[in-house]
Amino acid sequence: MQIDHIALYVEDLTGVRDFFVTYFGAVPNEGYENPRTGLRTYFLRFGGGARLELMYRPDMLTAEKSPLRTGYAHLALSAGSRERVAELTDRLKRAGYAVLSEPRLTGDGYYESCILGPEDNVIEITL
Repeated sequence: MQIDHIALYVEDLTGVRDFFVTYFGAVPNEGYENPRTGLRTYFLRFGGGARLELMYRPDMLTAEKSPLRTGYAHLALSAGSRERVAELTDRLKRAGYAVLSEPRLTGDGYYESCILGPEDNVIEITL
């Protein structure tokens, strides 16, 4: 078994799509819309084959997001090298995204940084 995709409900469908395209090289599909329910989606492909589905519905609920909530914790994306982790973290910081943790080696052996991405979703940038 392997994970086919992860899905996120978002309020700004095109804005979040553009974030992943701009900073992480995602390749979006043409999008989908269900006229009956108002559901709109984009599938984003990443280099390793994993996909992220971004979804919007006009009837979805918006709740405050705590970084320590149950369920979704973060989305980790591999930058490929320590240098690229640092460069991307700096680029996102300059673009106004909050850096939750600067590039570092964690106690369990990962090299990563974490930023607060669009709509307060935590994005981990790792090797």
